[in-house]
Amino acid sequence: MVDVSQWTMPGGAGELMYGSTHLPQGDASGVVVIVPGFKGYKDYGMFPHMARVFASAGYVVHRVSLSHSGMGHGHGSFDEALFERDTWNRSIEDVQVLCAAIDTGRLAGDGRGTYLMGHSRGGAAVLTAAGRHAMDGGLGGMCGVIALSSPSRLLQMDDAEQQSLLEAGRMPSSSSRTGQTLHVGSAWLQEQLDDPAGHDLPALVSAIQVPVLLVHGADDSTVPAASAIVLAQGAPSHVQVHLVEHGDHVYNTPNPFDPDKEASPQLAEAEAAVLRFLEDSIRR
Repeated sequence: MVDVSQWTMPGGAGELMYGSTHLPQGDASGVVVIVPGFKGYKDYGMFPHMARVFASAGYVVHRVSLSHSGMGHGHGSFDEALFERDTWNRSIEDVQVLCAAIDTGRLAGDGRGTYLMGHSRGGAAVLTAAGRHAMDGGLGGMCGVIALSSPSRLLQMDDAEQQSLLEAGRMPSSSSRTGQTLHVGSAWLQEQLDDPAGHDLPALVSAIQVPVLLVHGADDSTVPAASAIVLAQGAPSHVQVHLVEHGDHVYNTPNPFDPDKEASPQLAEAEAAVLRFLEDSIRR
C-alpha cells in the first residue's frame, strides 16, 4: 500500500506549484521528483503509474505541476496567462524550491538523497538545473538526474521563427486535449538570447557531477532518440543511455491512464531502467 497526499507550494516566482506525494511503507531509500514536460502535468498519463511503482520499490516520490505549467490538481484546463509566462528560468527556480523544501523537511524525504526526473521539456529542465548548479550546491541533496525523452537543445527555432515570436510577443500552441489555444511568450525566447551559455544543454550536461540516466523511446516521433546520444557524447563517464525499443514519446501510454492497470511493455521497461539506475546509484 502506498500513501498519497496532495499539496500546494509557492514556486520561484510566487505562483503555486501543485504536487502529489507518494510515501512508501517503511524507511525510504531516496526521493524522486517527477517534473512533466510541455503541456504535461503531474496527473498526466504515465506519471501516477511511475510514482506508484517507485514508491512501492521504497522511494518517496513527488510528482509536480510546476508553477507556470498552467495546471493544478487533476485534468482540468490550462491557466492560459500562467502558461504564457513560462520560461526555462522559471522552471529551474521551481526545481530549486523543490530541492530546498525536501532538504528542510517541508516536503518528505530530507536526508535520503534526491533524484530529479523529468519528461521531455521537464527532462531538459532538470538537466539544465543540474548543470547550472553542479558546483554551487544550489540543488541541495541532489544525487542523480533522470531525463525521459529529453530534447538535446533548449532552443530549436530557426531565425525566422525567432524573429516572428519577438515581433508578435507570443506564439500560438494549441492543446488538443482541452481545445485551448495556448501561447508561448517572447520572454521564453528572450532569456535564451540574453544568456546562451546558461541554456546550452549539451555543455550543461557535461558539467553535471552526479550520475545521469537518459531514457528514450526508439520510435519517438516527437523528440528523436538521437537526442539522447547527442547529450551523452559530452560526458560519457557519468551519463547512461537506455533506448526503449518500439517506445514512443510517452512509452505507449494513453492519457489519462489508470495507474492500477498494467503498464505497456515500453513503460514497464522505462520504469525498470530507472529503478536499476536508482539502485546502482545508491550502492555507489
